[in-house]
Amino acid sequence: MSIKTIDAPAASESAANASLDYFKRHLREYGMLVALLAIIVFFAIYSQVTGRPTFVSPSNLTNLFLQNSYVIVMAIGMLLIIITGHIDLSVGSLVGFIGAVGAVQIVLYGVPVPIACIVCLLVGALIGAIQGYFVAFLRIPSFIVTLAGMLVFRGLTFMTLGSSSSISPIPASLRALSTGTLPDFLPVLSPTFANSTTLVLAMVLAVGFAVFAFSRRAAKSRVRPVDEPYSFFVGRVVLVMAAVLYIGYLLASNRGLPNVLILMAVLIAVYAFVTTRTTIGRRVYAVGGNEKAAKLSGVKTERIVFLAFVNMGVLAAIAGLVFFARVGSATAKNGTGLELDVIAACFIGGASAYGGVGKVTGAVIGAFIMGALNMGMQSAMQLSIDYQQLVKGLVLLAAVCFDVYNRNKA
Repeated sequence: MSIKTIDAPAASESAANASLDYFKRHLREYGMLVALLAIIVFFAIYSQVTGRPTFVSPSNLTNLFLQNSYVIVMAIGMLLIIITGHIDLSVGSLVGFIGAVGAVQIVLYGVPVPIACIVCLLVGALIGAIQGYFVAFLRIPSFIVTLAGMLVFRGLTFMTLGSSSSISPIPASLRALSTGTLPDFLPVLSPTFANSTTLVLAMVLAVGFAVFAFSRRAAKSRVRPVDEPYSFFVGRVVLVMAAVLYIGYLLASNRGLPNVLILMAVLIAVYAFVTTRTTIGRRVYAVGGNEKAAKLSGVKTERIVFLAFVNMGVLAAIAGLVFFARVGSATAKNGTGLELDVIAACFIGGASAYGGVGKVTGAVIGAFIMGALNMGMQSAMQLSIDYQQLVKGLVLLAAVCFDVYNRNKA
């Protein structure tokens, strides 16, 4: 009896082909991550060749998180709106209005920061509920409702600020929400690191991710065959661990882990779990995929859409507080144009213009793509604002065209 053997080169080639096929089938999911890495590498090389300040530096990385924190927070909420087949154009104006409400309470009336923040969140939820009622129950198109909201909230911002063009300064406790960092609880490991706690947390997070990923794959394999090739899975885990460790190294070399990054991480983890592991998450996708079928299946579609807008209002309020804390003052122009970056982040991250498709991680990656483009064009290439808007518009158009192509191909 003869025994067939497979030589090592053939096995390696087979694994590589399987990984490539898997990547092609999940191009929507992983393509934008590759695009983000390509953008970072391009600007890093460009800055070195032209002698400009290093693009991949501890200070730039910290600024990337700080400047895109409010966009990422709102992109998570906007993703749920888009998945249900709607849009919200009012979030930029709502950011400015919430900042004005918070400034009046804290600066003019001396309301304690925690109470003022709770009031702002309640105002955001109320606004989301009002808009959600018009869209979900009165069946008015979300484009019209939120376009009206964009104008109304900008006007309310002017009215709230009154004759003051801006309200400042803000307390240090609120400013720490956006610009503060995690204190260093550990002895300095090396003069290289300004915050050793950040580096240790990065190590723990990297190891924890690897343990979770392998245990989850093992649990899945006991139930059914795993579609993802093992070589692709291992490569993905190694790359994520390397990215976490490198980011931790850069942050530890600067001021440490930004407080707003902790807030972002918590929101990303919570909403990723809700959208993938809970009943309400599955119903959100069902409403966006086929609302009539979802309704016939017993899903209360109006309630899902209503809750999506309430959730968007709360997250916009959080973003408004973060934005207010970062700029240090409330002005009538705060938040202008942010809705465009938020919507673009969702579509670039793989959300479908037709609804029913999208992931929280994709929206986050899309926001970082927009942020990396902004930072690269400003600091590395020093392009004027007109060229920046041109490039961002073309990137958004390319992302939507890619979505339409995939939909027609399927």
